[in-house]
Amino acid sequence: MTNVTQMNETDRQYYFMEKASGHVAKLGEELGRRPTCCVTTFGCQMNARDSEKLVGILEKVGYEIIEDENADFVIYNTCTVRDNANQRVYGRLGVLNGYKRKNPHMKIALCGCMMQEPTVIEKIKNSYRFVDLIFGTHNIFKFAELLCSLFENEGMVIDIWKDTDKIVEDLPVERKYSFKSGINIMFGCNNFCSYCIVPYVRGRERSRNPKDIIREIEGLVADGVVEIMLLGQNVNSYGKNLEEPITFAQLLQDVERIKGLERIRFMTSHPKDLSDELIEVMKHSKKICRHLHLPLQSGSTKILTAMNRRYTKEQYLELAEKIRKEIPDMAITTDIIVGFPGETKEDVDETIDVIRRVKYDNAFTFIYSKRTGTPAAAMEQVPEELVKEQFDRVLKTVQETAREQVSRYQGQICDVLVEEINENDSSLVTGRMSNNTLVHFPGDISLVGKLVNVSLDECHGFYYMGHMVQS
Repeated sequence: MTNVTQMNETDRQYYFMEKASGHVAKLGEELGRRPTCCVTTFGCQMNARDSEKLVGILEKVGYEIIEDENADFVIYNTCTVRDNANQRVYGRLGVLNGYKRKNPHMKIALCGCMMQEPTVIEKIKNSYRFVDLIFGTHNIFKFAELLCSLFENEGMVIDIWKDTDKIVEDLPVERKYSFKSGINIMFGCNNFCSYCIVPYVRGRERSRNPKDIIREIEGLVADGVVEIMLLGQNVNSYGKNLEEPITFAQLLQDVERIKGLERIRFMTSHPKDLSDELIEVMKHSKKICRHLHLPLQSGSTKILTAMNRRYTKEQYLELAEKIRKEIPDMAITTDIIVGFPGETKEDVDETIDVIRRVKYDNAFTFIYSKRTGTPAAAMEQVPEELVKEQFDRVLKTVQETAREQVSRYQGQICDVLVEEINENDSSLVTGRMSNNTLVHFPGDISLVGKLVNVSLDECHGFYYMGHMVQS
């Protein structure tokens, strides 16, 4: 008999994959066909990468992956950064319940950040008893083992960990794109911004061993990947907790040496940790994309202090100016929150001042979402009508500066990585410049995954229309 307790974690999970394969095969015999599964992802790139890991395991154990939620097994990989993300999940669960009544074999699983909230678990246990499996962000590597529990036990299976320092390597992954991939370089966050639930649901920072990261990227490149995105809640603090500390800038230099890799992206950068060393590495790199996502959140030092962001308006502007000076062609994008507790019209004026001075290429602008359990939830909230008015002002300014920034490339010829057939016009393909700007131009499916030279003929606000030119 196999003693699973003495195996290393990777071997344990492959043991459970083999066991789960037997359960799925048996279900297939009962159904008279291959069982189907649909994985729906809510939220960020970290969640998208987690879903690729889930799909990798599901395919290995015998499921057919489909996009229809009327499947034998449905998984929602959830986000909880804003309340409307939670409400979307609850709304979709009502639809799934209707499907499940008609399909007695159907199983429903919930995972991801939303599941790390105790109040959510209680609500699901009381109001959504038809859900079969719940697990969180820390034990996603146990998915094969949890699948076995699902087949072998009656009733709802709940496996939530409060935190972990465990990182499990070499489990299956099924990538969405053949030519590009996200790579987790670290997990968790130590920043505790007062509005943010992420440190509570993703846990403390833990960095992957650089050798494991390089080995994974080398394997991806050998499999046809030309662009990778290094993922972390705060990539700038990568490596601090390793036995042999290494900076993020040093990791980037190691990644750049990988032959066959064409492009390197990363997110997200916290302004307080962005070093001169990193700016220098980006400046001289041939592979790091000319795009830096640098969340501002607010331009008011008073609000930044209340947010626990640990930089001032002046420090942020100084950093942005340094980046613009050292790397003039760098596109800078950002996140902005409007309506944080205590925010006044004058505070929003400060934010607009930063937008005008930095001249962002794009900005993701959000209305503050109160998250239970965060310090900001206990602060005095701003009236809704005032927030809407200020949000519109910020959005208008962002759109003005972004159009101006994006249009400065008109008439140039740029490298574009072709990502897909254009969803509105099948005679066009859609690709992405190094600075993350989208370009649409005539082409066919044979170009997908290739880097090509494109003339940027017409700027349409946030994207270009162009045509391919021979190099």
